[in-house]
Amino acid sequence: MKLRSAFHVNGFLVLVSLFVLTLLIGGGAVVGYAVAAHNDNVPALVGAIIATVLVVVLLLLATGLTVVNPNEAKVVQFFGRYIGSVSEPGFYSVVPLTDRRGISLKVRNFETQKLKVNDADGNPVEIAAVVVYRVVDSFKAAFSVDDYEEYVATQSEAAVRHLATTHPYDAHDQNTTSLRDGVEVAEELTVELRDRTELAGIEVIEARITHLAYAPEIAQAMLVRQQAAQVVAARTRIVEGAVGMVGLALDRLAEQGVVELDEERKAAMVSNLLVVLCGDRATQPVVNTGSLYS
Repeated sequence: MKLRSAFHVNGFLVLVSLFVLTLLIGGGAVVGYAVAAHNDNVPALVGAIIATVLVVVLLLLATGLTVVNPNEAKVVQFFGRYIGSVSEPGFYSVVPLTDRRGISLKVRNFETQKLKVNDADGNPVEIAAVVVYRVVDSFKAAFSVDDYEEYVATQSEAAVRHLATTHPYDAHDQNTTSLRDGVEVAEELTVELRDRTELAGIEVIEARITHLAYAPEIAQAMLVRQQAAQVVAARTRIVEGAVGMVGLALDRLAEQGVVELDEERKAAMVSNLLVVLCGDRATQPVVNTGSLYS
């Protein structure tokens, strides 16, 4: 069984018809009793039966009146059988004696709790996400799961846990996607949630990580490691730049013939330049008044 449109007509037309029918019942009853009072051949019971039947029909038609709000769908059931849904906003009359359940079609958002999970490297992290979704199939939302809101909440937490266990907090190389890569992680989480919630007639519009941090027990140690990694990376760049500058200086001196340097003097010059360029504090110059060979 799949989503289909239920039979429905304009409720105002039915309401006017019921009003006219009510007038006819009242007028017919008055006329019937008046005729019966002056004519013994017309029993009053016949008029009463006709009026009663018309009243029952009137009440039955009245049970089909329903209001559908904007961004809402009414799932219509007739004694347990699904006969369709009405999603157009307005005042309608559906099949009488039916049960009508409202399903909101508005865009909603749900934020998971802060979950404590081990990432792909085994480090405990705290992670939370926000999920933006809406109902697109009122039949599945009403009958495929017990409570579609609870279903989305449970599947969202399960998807976030799975995402955290398959990616590291920090990437060790450029080919690895980490939890800190916002765009890639959000796209992967959204695709996984769409697959998980399709059964309930839910469309996941967007899912993004809102909180990501190391667990408190290792946060300080991981901060020290991150600082050390940044220091190493910075030193590497400094050394690469210093070596390039030293090579450039030697090449320029040789091209312009400023001074002739043997291998020992070149080694001394390279040593001095590297100390100056790679040092993390200001250097103190030493003036050499003698010879390098003395």
